[in-house]
Amino acid sequence: MQLLSYLLLFFSIVLSGASVFAFKKINRKGLKLLLAFSGAFLFALTVMHLIPSIYTNEDHFIGAFVLLGFFIQILLEIFSEGIEHGHMHVHKHENAAFPYGMMLGLCLHSFLEGIPLVQRFNNESVEISLLAGIILHHIPVAIALATMLLDSGVSRTRTLFFLMIFASMAPAGAWSSNMLNASSAFDISMYYDRLMAIVIGIFLHISTTILFESSEGHRFNYYKFIVILLGAALVFLV
Repeated sequence: MQLLSYLLLFFSIVLSGASVFAFKKINRKGLKLLLAFSGAFLFALTVMHLIPSIYTNEDHFIGAFVLLGFFIQILLEIFSEGIEHGHMHVHKHENAAFPYGMMLGLCLHSFLEGIPLVQRFNNESVEISLLAGIILHHIPVAIALATMLLDSGVSRTRTLFFLMIFASMAPAGAWSSNMLNASSAFDISMYYDRLMAIVIGIFLHISTTILFESSEGHRFNYYKFIVILLGAALVFLV
């Protein structure tokens, strides 16, 4: 995995989250459309590229790891409060504690997504598509996270700090995987398909939750449908 990929993962979150500082109020419908676009891209990426890539080695247990990833994401959302698909729960009162559980769930989610990024795919375009999918997914999440923290009364300095922690998780997952693989004591490469299967399960949960959540008004659903088609079509271009 090249340095540029690490930088893209990190700064896409920091810059998109910090962009909230320039606006008095985020357009919630616009954020939902951005989430729908990223969810459609993730779903199409998973179906078109990622799922076929893990079934090439005839691992009879691979489907179990897809299910494991799906249920891991359900568990993580107990802590993250569903911010991965745009749910923002404002904690604004005098005795409100910082939502560390939410940050923990979100960071573990991002760390797991980063682990398979160092895998050597048969088709280089799959690696690029996976990187693009994670980045597109993280941009609206970073905006939602920054908005939620600011609305909860967290200062801009602390908000930026927590954005940087979140931004470091996917690169940390990829770096940890790379270090373990480079170690002579442990060859993680033989488990990449199963790790990818877990990430696929996470992607399936996130993308389908985004796509099938109810939206207000027929006109919004019309716009959402167009955005979903565009997100899915983008997979054919990367």
